[in-house]
Amino acid sequence: MIIFRTMGILSTLNDNRTRLILSLLFILMRLSLYDIELGAHEIKNNDTLPVVDTVQSSESMVYLINADEIRFSKRLNPDAQILVGNVIFRHDSMYMHCDSALFFQNKNSFNAYLNIKVEQGDTLFLFGDSLYYDGSTRIIRVRDNVRMENRDMVLLTDSLNYDRNINLGYFLNGGTLLDINNILTSDYGQYNTNIKVATFKSDVKLENPDFVLTSDTLIYNTDYHLTYIVSPTKIVSGDYTVNSSSGVFNTGTKQSILLNRSTVLQKAGLRSIVGDSIFYDNLKGYGECFGDVIVNDFENNVSISGNYIYFDELRDSAVVTGDALAVDFSQPDSLFLHADTFKIVSYFDDNDSLLYRHIRAFNRARGFRTDIQLVADSIEFDSRDSCLTLYNDPIVWSGEQQILGEVIKAYMNDSTLSWIHVINQALFVQRLDSVHYNQISGREMMAYFNNGELDRAYVNGNVLVVYYPEDEDSVMIGMNTTEASNLTAYFENKEISKILITERSNGVLYPMDQLTLTKMYLFNFGWFDRIRPFSKWDVFYWRGKMQEEKLKIKSSRKIPLPTLN
Repeated sequence: MIIFRTMGILSTLNDNRTRLILSLLFILMRLSLYDIELGAHEIKNNDTLPVVDTVQSSESMVYLINADEIRFSKRLNPDAQILVGNVIFRHDSMYMHCDSALFFQNKNSFNAYLNIKVEQGDTLFLFGDSLYYDGSTRIIRVRDNVRMENRDMVLLTDSLNYDRNINLGYFLNGGTLLDINNILTSDYGQYNTNIKVATFKSDVKLENPDFVLTSDTLIYNTDYHLTYIVSPTKIVSGDYTVNSSSGVFNTGTKQSILLNRSTVLQKAGLRSIVGDSIFYDNLKGYGECFGDVIVNDFENNVSISGNYIYFDELRDSAVVTGDALAVDFSQPDSLFLHADTFKIVSYFDDNDSLLYRHIRAFNRARGFRTDIQLVADSIEFDSRDSCLTLYNDPIVWSGEQQILGEVIKAYMNDSTLSWIHVINQALFVQRLDSVHYNQISGREMMAYFNNGELDRAYVNGNVLVVYYPEDEDSVMIGMNTTEASNLTAYFENKEISKILITERSNGVLYPMDQLTLTKMYLFNFGWFDRIRPFSKWDVFYWRGKMQEEKLKIKSSRKIPLPTLN
């Protein structure tokens, strides 16, 4: 009746508008009859119910693919379709399975319960006890016994939200990520399924069969097993502890790049490495350090620093260059030794037990300690006999005493100088004042120390002596020159107390008023105080013997020669 009356009214309008309005009325009538029919009956078996949404595009629509039963309850959920048994939804390329669901057709969303399974392609799967999905926002909320799988990665939590717009899953109440090698836990976290990257925060812990990592914030790539260190982080692996706030660690290859003054500790802190950047291969046992690197060996009371250090833990060897500095702090006064390069090599027996260690400092080596200073082109140390060997124009100073020769071997006893062996062109010089020097030269010299001070010296072969004896008031009484095949000099308070010659010798004592410059100095005399290191920082500034001798020759050429009348 209503329809016929309406048609009568519309007959006064033009035909096109009449047909349009009639079509809309017809659709509304069919929808009303359809709702009445569904309200009075149940849809059973495998009938499919399409979603009707005149606002959203088909790409954003959630489709019900299957349900064993569909019911309605206008009293409890008037806007929901109650789905029971083998429920399957599809939204574009994603399928969602559950035992039962409430489908809000008009809102393009649903609640799903029990045996939740979400499939996106063949790589991403979500499981849980309950789920809410909004097709408009494309956000999935899964609760209780949540499990997300992405290839070899599994994420476990009790509450997970997954944003399909950016393919990002995140949890706020604790979660655990597992892959082939690692177990990663934290209070908060997120995982991007596109780039396979997890970001975990607050009480982060990564457990691996070979190490344990703890941090406040951590980024982890599950594809390449890369851990990105972005906050203060500690890695404990057997005897090693790594502290870093920036870097990358490959949990598969056990290789790491550590930045921002990272630290590697070994033997409960008895050995440490600090550098601006450190590359370390845990499996192969070697590493490289760059930028203001410091290696402390508290077990042996040694510290080595430089701008670059290569170390091999398996062979217990290292190379240090760039402002290289070695410090022996076993004594109250530390010894500072600088060279262009340090090379440390260790030798082992068949049972991998350490036999001895060989250390070489080469090219422009300089050393300073309060009681002793040294300069040489290169220095070697052998732990078998605790011998420090100086090559190529070596010079050693102790107070106002100077020893030089072609090769100098210094033998240590518990880091204390025991005795010195000077080989070829040995020369001992003791400065008394700016003009007078006690001098002893010979082919070979052995100088012995007591409590760090020179006690006695033996000189053999072509011995020449210039010596200033003193009276009881420490006043020079003359100058003694002596030639002998060998002699022994004794020292007290860092000065020559007496000279003993056991074989035939030739000597002359000159009064002080009869001295001439040609008599006062041996032919090979040289006091190289200008090239001597005067502080621990002065060891970095090279001044060698040859450089000093060239300077003297250059200066002497500036003196005008006398002319003949």
